[in-house]
Amino acid sequence: MVKHFKQTSDGLYDRHDYRLNIPGSESVIIEDYELLRSIWFEKVRNYTGCTVDVLDKKQNKKKSNGGFK
Repeated sequence: MVKHFKQTSDGLYDRHDYRLNIPGSESVIIEDYELLRSIWFEKVRNYTGCTVDVLDKKQNKKKSNGGFK
């Protein structure tokens, strides 16, 4: 029996940022995966040496006021 993935949330998936590295120019941080994909396939996929680094998104941590209330 084959199991299929089912979507569990309609919310945005934004766990990662992406650094696009293009030789001979500065790297660019891109926050949206779909934007990265479009840039890659429309502009840089045929350039030699281009890479993408997947970066963990920095989480904003709330300061605690000392536990439960």
